[in-house]
Amino acid sequence: MGDNRQHFITVFIFKQRLKARNGEFGGTEIDYFKHCVPKDYQSNYNSLVASTWLWCTLFSTKTARSLPLLIAPAFLVLAVMVVLPILILFVYSLGLRDDLGRVVLSFHPDNYLRFFCGPYLACLWRSLALSFITMFTTLVLGYLLAFYLAFQASPRYRNLLALLVVLPLWTSSLLRTYAWITILHPTGLLPSWLALLNIEAPPLLYTPFAVWLGMVYNYLPYMVLPLYTSLERLDVRLLEASSDLGAKPITTIFKVLLPLTSGGIIAGSIMVFVPSLGDYVTPDLMGGAKTMFIGNLIQNQFLAVRDWVFGSAVSTILIFLVSFAVVLYLRYASKDM
Repeated sequence: MGDNRQHFITVFIFKQRLKARNGEFGGTEIDYFKHCVPKDYQSNYNSLVASTWLWCTLFSTKTARSLPLLIAPAFLVLAVMVVLPILILFVYSLGLRDDLGRVVLSFHPDNYLRFFCGPYLACLWRSLALSFITMFTTLVLGYLLAFYLAFQASPRYRNLLALLVVLPLWTSSLLRTYAWITILHPTGLLPSWLALLNIEAPPLLYTPFAVWLGMVYNYLPYMVLPLYTSLERLDVRLLEASSDLGAKPITTIFKVLLPLTSGGIIAGSIMVFVPSLGDYVTPDLMGGAKTMFIGNLIQNQFLAVRDWVFGSAVSTILIFLVSFAVVLYLRYASKDM
């Protein structure tokens, strides 16, 4: 009912402002509001002023005529930078490769059959597993860190701590990966410190553990930021009310806290899962190129093997999988946000 009233008030203010532009009504904004809205609805005025101004600006006659011109640059950029490359990849993926490695345009699904019927499908499952593990790990660690920043950290140092979270993003991910290689190397910092304690360090670099550690470190800020934003807007009184009504802490977490912050969880999961699925730098450098992931496969097909048609097919499959995952997440998010 509240949404209907707000829509009713907004429409009335919008109509009266249009009339005022045509000289049919005079006065200030408040006069428009008091003239057209019942008194018991007028308490919502402040929350509607911004939306009214936006409506009147966007849908005025002069702006409406120039609206296609204003949107055209954005559509042009999207068409050139996003749609056109995807179309080129799809066209190449249906082509063939001649004896000299050149692309011969045709209409054959052989490259897709080669991927799904050959040994390359294992690369996809391996990449999906790594992405899900990275997403789950960053979700757990990021939620704890975001919760501390939002509710436990001192307001005096909260902004500084949030800055420290995003500080690694100011440098290249390649430099951050090489920093971890320096730390985990057999002659690096961590084994040297353990040797001082008479502890023999196991092999850390070029292992699945190193790949997992590098992925979590690189993508953790992308999970923390949306979670921190979602927790910061949370009304703490809801958690207190749950406790006062006799709910256990674990019940409050799963019944109150997680549902109210589901928007941040979904946003952070998308921001981690999508780029980690195609990441090839971290697995290649910290894993020692021992295991082939989907990103490494695409890189090798384009740069090493020079099989552009098969690389385009694999890239197209990855794009469709990522797009399908994003659509599912956004559809789920629209119900809970």
